[in-house]
Amino acid sequence: MNPAASSVSGPARVALAVAYPLLAHWASHDGGGALAAWALADLVVFVALDGLLALRPAPWAIAAALLAALAALARTPYAQMLLLTPPVLFNAWLAWWFARSLRAPREGLITRIVAALHGCAPGELDPPLYRYTRSLTALWAWTMGLLTAANAALALIAVPDGLLARLGYLPSPSITQEQWSWFANIINYGVLGAMFAGEYLVRRQRFPERPESGFFDFLRRMARLGPRFWKDLFST
Repeated sequence: MNPAASSVSGPARVALAVAYPLLAHWASHDGGGALAAWALADLVVFVALDGLLALRPAPWAIAAALLAALAALARTPYAQMLLLTPPVLFNAWLAWWFARSLRAPREGLITRIVAALHGCAPGELDPPLYRYTRSLTALWAWTMGLLTAANAALALIAVPDGLLARLGYLPSPSITQEQWSWFANIINYGVLGAMFAGEYLVRRQRFPERPESGFFDFLRRMARLGPRFWKDLFST
């Protein structure tokens, strides 16, 4: 990817990530297939973004095929059904990603991030901080696992586009599609945001010797780790 495309990738990915839950929530309240297809198209572009910006033929062909399929589904109930899957798959992937990093010889994801912020290797962190970051990585894995289970359960009992309802069974108990959307597209991210901010406050109290001067400086330092760091973190 050339430098110009690389500079666009980060902001575009953030914009797409922010847009998805809003589009998905709007689509669930609207109940139609067109908005659901737009929300899912946002995800397709998000996943394929680097390949699209690099003008590689394969990502363009795959993205075009998926977008064409979504356009065909836009007038059917299946687009709404497909909206049930991203919250389950996203949280399941994150749970696996965090848990996998705790297996030797890998280092916990939070451990690697904190070490990068401190400008050292993971093994060079103070032992109490090292143990804390591994425990925190495990906590994130468990949280994502619980959110996966909750999203899967709610996707089963949502009416009218939940899995059981579409198979012809009237679930009891049941929730409306709008209630499912509030949990999957709004509360989910609220839980993650609250956990992220709350953990920062706990860590600041437990480990006062920190490289950053405050929460916003912490966010800036994370951003300055750069695309290569985050790409390596996601791929190893």
